[in-house]
Amino acid sequence: MSETAPSDQHGVASPRKREALELFAELPRRYDALSAALSFWQDPRWRRALVSAVAPRAGERVLDVATGTGMVAAELLSRCECSVVAVDQSPAMLAAARARFAGEPASRIELLQGQAETLPFADRSFDALTFTYLLRYVDDPAATVAELARVLRPGGRIASLEFGVPPLAPARWAWRFYTAVGLPTLGRLASREWAEVGRFLGPSIRGFYERHPVEQIVGYWRRAGLEDVVVRRMSLGGGVVISARKSAAGGA
Repeated sequence: MSETAPSDQHGVASPRKREALELFAELPRRYDALSAALSFWQDPRWRRALVSAVAPRAGERVLDVATGTGMVAAELLSRCECSVVAVDQSPAMLAAARARFAGEPASRIELLQGQAETLPFADRSFDALTFTYLLRYVDDPAATVAELARVLRPGGRIASLEFGVPPLAPARWAWRFYTAVGLPTLGRLASREWAEVGRFLGPSIRGFYERHPVEQIVGYWRRAGLEDVVVRRMSLGGGVVISARKSAAGGA
């Protein structure tokens, strides 16, 4: 697969994609530890819940989209004797993932650079699929969910993890204070790059749910042929795991 930067249909990276690539270019070295610490160690818990929701089984082929440094892919491999194909648009993140899996046989883990919106796989290629912190970085979340569903076999399971905005007022006020003040301050203590992440996350998450409320996202999943959609809010709503299965009667 090409190692060039992801681009739109006109061959030019969209502003949203350029922003994502630039944001994550300098983060991989300490990404796992700092993402855990800055979420008060909730992020690893959410990722484990994501993998539990998709419930990988021995012998299955699982696609992990927006794999980043490979944390979810590693958790999938730890659960059973499945094989994982892990995809991310960031070369820097994939380099960290390759270092993580340096000792794993190629038959168990394959790492590819690519875009969630145009996956380089045939219809019905995977038994299960996970994606993490993806939809805020794509231009058309509904079309992206449909593309993810395309490569899932009928009856296959799919699950996602995204940041959320707590629905209850006290937790929402605390979340707003932390994302507006606490996260940027703690990010500055880590590095200039993490300070930028701290400033970016709160407005990015709020803006995403203003455009795409959770109920609307569930609608995207259902229109893509996914059923039995379950929404699990974790840590008072700071993390959101959505899971479903592809209709057994579904097409592509």
